[in-house]
Amino acid sequence: MKILGIETSCDETAAAVVESTGEQGLRLLSNVVASQIDVHAQYGGVVPEVAARSHVEVINPVVNQALSDADVTWDDIDAIAVTYAPGLIGSLLIGTLAARTLALVKNKPLYPIHHVEAHVYANFITVGGDSLVFPARQPEFPLLALIVSGGHTQLVLFRGHGDYELIGKTGDDAVGEAFDKVAKIIGLPYPGGPSIAKAAELGDPNRYKLPKSRLDNPYDFSFSGLKTAVLRAVQREAGVDITFPSYELAARLSDQQRYDFAASFQKTAIETLIDVTERAFRDYSPKSVVIAGGVAANQLLRQELSSRLPTAIEYAPMALCTDNAAMIAALGYYQAQQIEPTDPRNLEVAPSLSMTKTAWAV
Repeated sequence: MKILGIETSCDETAAAVVESTGEQGLRLLSNVVASQIDVHAQYGGVVPEVAARSHVEVINPVVNQALSDADVTWDDIDAIAVTYAPGLIGSLLIGTLAARTLALVKNKPLYPIHHVEAHVYANFITVGGDSLVFPARQPEFPLLALIVSGGHTQLVLFRGHGDYELIGKTGDDAVGEAFDKVAKIIGLPYPGGPSIAKAAELGDPNRYKLPKSRLDNPYDFSFSGLKTAVLRAVQREAGVDITFPSYELAARLSDQQRYDFAASFQKTAIETLIDVTERAFRDYSPKSVVIAGGVAANQLLRQELSSRLPTAIEYAPMALCTDNAAMIAALGYYQAQQIEPTDPRNLEVAPSLSMTKTAWAV
């Protein structure tokens, strides 16, 4: 079975083809991503209207390239999976309109996919091209998933496909959002995750002592206080009070101070994620643990999680951690095994929909 996935939830226009291989799991046949990072970097973040217009320009070429790279025709495609939630409404509309139209014209079943849930399914792809290193086997249930991205930080316990429970989440900033905001404070480029990780290599992670949150729910997260603590520490280092404009602080830091702040922030943020995940692992005893989402590409997170948990963890390729359509197609495959497709005429986007309210979640 071959699934075409389409992803346009934010600032990446992506299409991919995934094929089932029986006992081997899922094979990645193609993975095309048209990034808008350079477009939005000048604004320090994603501009929704610009993102939507950019999707319009490239959605058809990206889908056609995915089919070409996979060496398949429409006759070979068994179903289409598309992100319908959550995300920027304008961006979601472009992807779903393309998928709905293709489903009708090509007479293909259509499966609406929740973007955050799909991040977990990047870990279920075990076969692909020579350029990517995939897990040797698929995760086993029960599965503990740490989902970390620019918009989401949550712990989810999967008992099976479509059967999961949200056991922890952030009450304020997602960790990826905190990376972006701290990067802006200390004068590093957008997106913040990669730029902070790179700067941290030259910094002292113990130079600045930063706080970790303590919450009533032991599996919840909070990064707003950490972000504010960085801001106050930068203000102190710069010799200004709290009324000084934050966008002018970076100019008062030396390169070494910038590196040290990056390293100290990254260390504290990663420790926060791992502390909570380790606690959940002890309490729930899952057979597998995965990390998913853009921050899952962070090497320190991967290294520290592997060292802290008494179980072998296999990670998805970094190229499949950030937004992509391979994960959409992968989840689409498992949905196709359990639920009926959606009528393309009736599919609507849901920009704020929680994972717990998807149609197939138990």
